[in-house]
Amino acid sequence: MSLIPPEQNLFIVDLHYIVDFDEIEPELDAHVEFLERNYASGCFVASGPKVPRTGGVIVATAKDRAKLERILAADPFQAKKLARYSITEFRPSMTASQLSS
Repeated sequence: MSLIPPEQNLFIVDLHYIVDFDEIEPELDAHVEFLERNYASGCFVASGPKVPRTGGVIVATAKDRAKLERILAADPFQAKKLARYSITEFRPSMTASQLSS
């Protein structure tokens, strides 16, 4: 099964913390639960913190941008206005064999 369904595009979600990390830290467990739910649904492909720790990055696949935006609205970081989100949508024309097998 492919990690990238043929009818879907990929999205790079760039999270930028807009509060001090002291306000982020108490929400980390809830954010991880949000990530785990979306890995289980097949929407998220990869994620992790930026280096240095100014936010994070999520690689996602979804039917369309509007669907992804609805999913991201459930992230506690967004719901509590702790991070700003930038979304870049792209159609992969080449992928590593691990992503398409």
